[in-house]
Amino acid sequence: MNNIEAVETVDVVVIGAGQAGLSSAYHLRRTGFEPARDFVVLDHSPGPGGAWQFRWPSLTYGKVHGMHSLPGMELTDADPARPSSEVIAEYFDTYEQTFDLRVRRPVDVRAVREGPDGRLLVETSAGTWATRALINATGTWDRPFVPRYPGQETFRGRQLHTAQYPGPQAFAGRRVVVVGGGASGTQHLLEIAPHAAATTWVTRRPPVFREGPFTEDVGRAAVALVEERVRQGLPPKSVVSVTGLPLNDAVRQGLADGVLDRRPMFERLTPDGVEWSDGQRVEADVILWATGFRAVIDHLAPLHLREPGGGIRVEGTRAVADPRVHLVGYGPSASTIGANRAGRAAVRDIRRLLAEEPVAA
Repeated sequence: MNNIEAVETVDVVVIGAGQAGLSSAYHLRRTGFEPARDFVVLDHSPGPGGAWQFRWPSLTYGKVHGMHSLPGMELTDADPARPSSEVIAEYFDTYEQTFDLRVRRPVDVRAVREGPDGRLLVETSAGTWATRALINATGTWDRPFVPRYPGQETFRGRQLHTAQYPGPQAFAGRRVVVVGGGASGTQHLLEIAPHAAATTWVTRRPPVFREGPFTEDVGRAAVALVEERVRQGLPPKSVVSVTGLPLNDAVRQGLADGVLDRRPMFERLTPDGVEWSDGQRVEADVILWATGFRAVIDHLAPLHLREPGGGIRVEGTRAVADPRVHLVGYGPSASTIGANRAGRAAVRDIRRLLAEEPVAA
């Protein structure tokens, strides 16, 4: 740890500058907190854009579902044909400058632990901050999840996760197995199928396709189910796992063409492909794991916030085990609109906390 002279003191540290972190920083600024003096935003990415800057080029802005503008500044007149990574990175960059958020990057947060005088110590690659409150907005992109299956290490082809997806052209002439029943899995299949020699779709559970519009009532019901998990201290599930997949024109065509002909999960990988318990096999050159992500919260481990169920128990955005810690973009607030609302709620609670609990001199 740095010596005490090197520690910077602030009221609030925000970790992460994606949608959740920028929303939180905006509400801090709006309610009187000054950047650098009262709060600091730390981001490990090379530039603005949060996880969006790492999205594959074929994910154009027009294909993005449910991208809500950040508070205080609309994203308008974006070209739907441009890569979402470019559109949203530019938007976030403009946003940071417009509201003078002074994001520090690239900064890797290594650990958050108990410090003196009731403060938390945030240890990073750029020094240590002592803070009265913490907003953790680290998302999930940096922790792709790949399940373990027998024979995985024997497969002679290529294995990659959605986080490394390079776009459909890379699969030209290849036999591809796509694993995962979420939005990414279906998008990958629909893109890859025209280029690949063959595609096979496998999921643990039969996919559920949602007819009709995604109404506010549907959204609220889905978020409530995710919220109940984090309230119990269980790891959050994605909102799409509750809502199902939207049945749009592209998905309907994929179902009609047989591209979205789902098979149950295989039992093992072989050197040449995958095999089911009944002995059926599919030969493959590539396994694409569209199996989701997990929350990036290991740096919080010294605070012992995890419950026996494996998650952090959260009420609203506040960690039940430590009211100084707020998780924004975690569980029910993982959507872009959810992150906006959660950022506002976290700042409101933190203002109340700081007013009630002054730190000893």
